[in-house]
Amino acid sequence: MRKLLTDMARTLAPPREDRHGPLPPLMLTLTVVTGLVDAVSYLALGHVFVANMTGNVVFLGFALAGAEGLSAPASVVSMAAFLAGALAGGRLATRFAAHRGRLLAFAAALQTVLVAAAAVVVGLLRDDTAGEVRYTLIVFLGLAMGLQNAVARRLGVPDLTTTVLTLTLTGLAADSAPAGGPGPRPGRRVLSVLAMFLGALGGAVLLAHSGILPVLVLAAALLVAVSAVTHRLSAPGAPWAGPGA
Repeated sequence: MRKLLTDMARTLAPPREDRHGPLPPLMLTLTVVTGLVDAVSYLALGHVFVANMTGNVVFLGFALAGAEGLSAPASVVSMAAFLAGALAGGRLATRFAAHRGRLLAFAAALQTVLVAAAAVVVGLLRDDTAGEVRYTLIVFLGLAMGLQNAVARRLGVPDLTTTVLTLTLTGLAADSAPAGGPGPRPGRRVLSVLAMFLGALGGAVLLAHSGILPVLVLAAALLVAVSAVTHRLSAPGAPWAGPGA
């Protein structure tokens, strides 16, 4: 009986503190932001992604081949902005290499500024995304997403890249027991896919009924929450915050 009770306690007890601490739920929130932002870029800025660069490379090829509804300049501008944001994210990661919490808090705050700037442009111009305005929004959002990608890469939480789901879905299937894999718990991977889906769905619904501004405001609000929560939890010596934790 004692052994049975011990086994039950181990089963029902919460797991020991994850070596990544609060990073997984925070990065899932960033994944929702990605869905929101890409909903704006693809549906309102002319079939271009600001987070999914694989899609942009494909779109660029299609556009150069003469496919209708796609813009080669928009794809190029988006990729250039994304790379610039990733470069900035890499420099931040080097600066805050000793503390992952401070890195995420500062990066999310900087992302908030970029997304808020895009929201201000939209608010002032009342959802007018023609001409130069379109490229201004692509640049602001591309910078934000490039920064997020670089920081997520440096944080190194498995299965939570916050933008790219191809490998996540591949791992979900290839590592499963039916495929002969080790069959690890798929929870984090499933949640990552769900977070992106909900962000894209919510962004598309808001966009259709209320325009671009509410979507960007929601994305900025989530980024503020990520930055504030990370800052609050990033106590000196937090075991999850160190490099390679």
